[in-house]
Amino acid sequence: MLEIIYQDAHLVAINKPHGMLVHRSAIAHEVTESSVQLLETQLNQKVWPAHRLDRKTAGVLLFSLDTATNSLMNQQFMHREIRKIYHAIVRGYTPNEATINYPLVREDGKEQDAITHFKTLSQSEIDIPSGKFETSRYSFLEVIPETGRMHQIRKHLAHIFHPIIGDRPHGCNKQNKLFKERWGMTSMMLHASELSFMHPHSREHILIQAEFSEEFMRMKEVLGL
Repeated sequence: MLEIIYQDAHLVAINKPHGMLVHRSAIAHEVTESSVQLLETQLNQKVWPAHRLDRKTAGVLLFSLDTATNSLMNQQFMHREIRKIYHAIVRGYTPNEATINYPLVREDGKEQDAITHFKTLSQSEIDIPSGKFETSRYSFLEVIPETGRMHQIRKHLAHIFHPIIGDRPHGCNKQNKLFKERWGMTSMMLHASELSFMHPHSREHILIQAEFSEEFMRMKEVLGL
């Protein structure tokens, strides 16, 4: 059963598990279940994804329950009227806060503007060698994407040399190998924590929050973040 964290007559949101596709894809032909498929079975009705999350990203995933609502929600996302907050565990010590304004290139070669804001919530250092360093350093971030490009947060944090732990292919292979071999961790440490927006019908302010997965919490504890 999917964890439903918000539901009304027009919208429903789940806390998507790590590793689950939003919908089935030819790229991942081996996958037989998706969030859309499971939720439609659970609710016994058709649903429309209001936005997307990477397969490796856990957290708030919003669906519309009718086409009219889906159209209105798509407009809000397109016009950047929805506030999204993510949390991530990354390699190294990040600045207290920063904005990454770095265009990203789509698969068709078109360049798109992309802006990501973040602030550092905590940092830690553990006694495990990393490259030429005697210790390993990590940061726990709150991340707010202003735009919504594919893999934007992952690419932006890798661009400033603070890749997300467990990210493949944008992350650090040495760190990913360390986490897999030492702690049996193969998830990506990126979590979609919050969505806030104006309800398309009632015009009420809606805030939807998703708790961290057990694996995310375990790694925070292991790293002392």
